[in-house]
Amino acid sequence: VDKRQESARRSVGLRLDSPACSVSCPFQAMASAATSRKRKHEEVPETAGEVLTVQSRALDHLFTHMRDETTGSADFAFYSSRLMRILAEEGIALLPKEQRNIVCRGTKAAFQGEVVPLDNVCAVSIVRAGDSLLEAVRACSPGMKVGKILIQRDESTAEKLPKLFYCKLPPGVEHMHVLLVDPMLATGGSSKMAIQSLVDRGVREEHIIFLNVISCPEGLKAVHDTFPGVKILTTCIDQGMNDHKYIVPGLGDYGDRFFNTE
Repeated sequence: VDKRQESARRSVGLRLDSPACSVSCPFQAMASAATSRKRKHEEVPETAGEVLTVQSRALDHLFTHMRDETTGSADFAFYSSRLMRILAEEGIALLPKEQRNIVCRGTKAAFQGEVVPLDNVCAVSIVRAGDSLLEAVRACSPGMKVGKILIQRDESTAEKLPKLFYCKLPPGVEHMHVLLVDPMLATGGSSKMAIQSLVDRGVREEHIIFLNVISCPEGLKAVHDTFPGVKILTTCIDQGMNDHKYIVPGLGDYGDRFFNTE
């Protein structure tokens, strides 16, 4: 067994003890018996890094409403917010934890649990669509520090090349574990630029967890070809992209639908 495979297996044992999350990587795919059913369109591609998929029975129901072209903005925001809370909780659960001894109310029983300390973690959104997922993260962890990265695609080019316009990160980010959030991972161009912005400011690659609602094989491979140390957590892996670089089957423009700017 090579070192990368052994490392992935150790990661499974130490990190992914939640029944709502399964590991998907080049070497293995694990899920609890209760939530092992794969959703339609979900095939985990081989990449140079670690890809995790959230497994929850609630996702099929929520995604059906979100993908439906007849779903209006208010309903889209409602269903997607519910889904993003699930994703956010699983992302936070991947952050470093510390043990804490407490006394239970009522029974006075001693209990040893785990908490995620917020001193050295932050959430960074890729504006604008990423702000919707950032809201979910902050709802789950209100005290978490935040950062913003504004990257826009040049829609006049076939490649839809990204351009960095703004980057504001918390002081000391180079010492932090970062939840990078953006609902859609398509070509991976904006994602790679955002990750590069974090790395340029001293954030370690292996300290970045990238959360997205929908990804595709092309985007996963693009990110991990450049940044294999970044962990990616997604709720769904769609089939791929069409000639216009849109994810298929997809759900439309996430930011426009969530913020009602279609």
